[in-house]
Amino acid sequence: MRLHVQTRGSAGPPLLLVHGWGGDHRVWDTLDFGARRVIAVDLRGHGKSPAPAAGYTPADLAGDLLPLIEEPVVAVGHSMGAQVVTALAVEHPSAVRAMVVVAPAYGADEAEERLIPGRLAALRADGAAAASRQLGPLPVAVREQLLATPGHVLAECYAGMYTLPESFGVRRRSERYLARRICPVLAVHNVPQAARWEAGLPAHPHSRTVVWPEAGHFLHLEQPERFVELVLSGC
Repeated sequence: MRLHVQTRGSAGPPLLLVHGWGGDHRVWDTLDFGARRVIAVDLRGHGKSPAPAAGYTPADLAGDLLPLIEEPVVAVGHSMGAQVVTALAVEHPSAVRAMVVVAPAYGADEAEERLIPGRLAALRADGAAAASRQLGPLPVAVREQLLATPGHVLAECYAGMYTLPESFGVRRRSERYLARRICPVLAVHNVPQAARWEAGLPAHPHSRTVVWPEAGHFLHLEQPERFVELVLSGC
C-alpha cells in the first residue's frame, strides 16, 4: 500500500499526523509545528491514497503506516485517527514513543452504541451523503474532503471501528484494548464526560488527559496555536 504522504521539517522526534474519518493530510496544513519533523499521511481510501475494496480496520490502517516510520514517532491521531494510532501503539509498540489522541472515536457509550447499526446501514446505502448527515456541520475544507471519500471506504472504516469482532470503538471493548497501550498518551477531549472516562483508565504514568469543553470535535482546527503548544510542550 503506497500511501500519499506530505513531510516537512527535520527536528525530531518526528510527529506522525493521522487524520480522521473522511479526511486527508490537508486537515493539518494550518498547524505550524516549526522545525519539527512532520509526516502527514492520507490513510488508505482517503485523499490521494489508493482505495482498495477491503482492509479498513484500525489495525489494517496502522499496518500501512509502518513503512513510513524510520524511528519511533509521536503518533498524533484525530477521531478515527486516534483509533489508528492506538492500534499502531498496541500492535507495533516499538514504532511509537508517545501518542496524542484528539477527540478520539473510541469509548462509545451505550446510547451511542444503539445508533451504530442504523448509521452503518445508511453509510452502505448512501455513502458520503449519509456520513455528512451523521456528522453535521463541518469546516468547509473538511466537508469537501469527506464528500470526496468513496462510500465503501466510509462504510468499511465505520465497521472496522465499531462492529467487526476486532473493533474497539464501543466502551467495553475500548477499555480492554486501551489498557494495552504502554507509551505515554496525551488525550485531548472536548467532551468532559469522555475526558473523565479516559482519565480513569490504566495508563503510562506520564499520560495525561485535558479537556477543552468550549471546543468542538475539530478542536485542533479551532485553536491551532494552543493545540501546537500543547503537543510540543508534552512531546
